[in-house]
Amino acid sequence: MPIEELTYDDVTVKLIKLERATFKEAEEFKRKLIHDIENGKLKIVVDLSSCLFMDSTFLSALVTTLKRISTAGGDLKLVAVQTETLALLELTGTYKIFEIYKTREAAVHSFKEIVIEGVKE
Repeated sequence: MPIEELTYDDVTVKLIKLERATFKEAEEFKRKLIHDIENGKLKIVVDLSSCLFMDSTFLSALVTTLKRISTAGGDLKLVAVQTETLALLELTGTYKIFEIYKTREAAVHSFKEIVIEGVKE
């Protein structure tokens, strides 16, 4: 499966290099992310800038992984969600459960924010 992995300090970025993310890739993608979580990678950004379409099975893999990483005390964030994928997230209501960023840098930086008395710096 064409996924490039980048690391910024303790943040892992999964760059999805697919125009169409479908059921064919979903299970392998989910296995890789769960393996990462089990090995202590608890700050994950999924970069969808190359992904023009995502089906519900691939979305389900993201949701399952988000639940798993949240339980482990981490977080999974999305970046550069394309129009059709955003439509799927809105249709299913899942846009509410993901933090979505326009740029990879913003998503990575979001893990570095310090919260003091409820105020993000």
